[in-house]
Amino acid sequence: MSTPRGIRNNNPGNIDRTAEKWQGMAADQSSDSRFVVFSAPVWGLRALAKVLLSYQRKHGLRTPAAIIGRWAPPVENDTGAYARQVAKALGVGVGDQIDLQQPETLQRILPAIVQHENGQQPYPTALVAE
Repeated sequence: MSTPRGIRNNNPGNIDRTAEKWQGMAADQSSDSRFVVFSAPVWGLRALAKVLLSYQRKHGLRTPAAIIGRWAPPVENDTGAYARQVAKALGVGVGDQIDLQQPETLQRILPAIVQHENGQQPYPTALVAE
């Protein structure tokens, strides 16, 4: 079984490459034409957390359904199933308000997204917390 793309790229959220220069981006981005390649998993997890936090701070998205609806739009995802999986991992409903500025909530949503994006979640809790 091959390693999922997001894990290979140290980008477990599969963040698309844009003009954004992320902290921890690998100097060589040539191995993937679509997604950012990070130098270590901690940087990909950090970028994922920063994107999710911006969804709340800048866009006012406060429910699993709204957050995942933006993160994984239905044009290429089963957004409803994705949101249900994330909500279940958080112990809330898809329409329930969550606060990602609470470290515990952020540390629980990251592994749920990693699992959905990659079919596995290989990172220890301490790395996610970092």
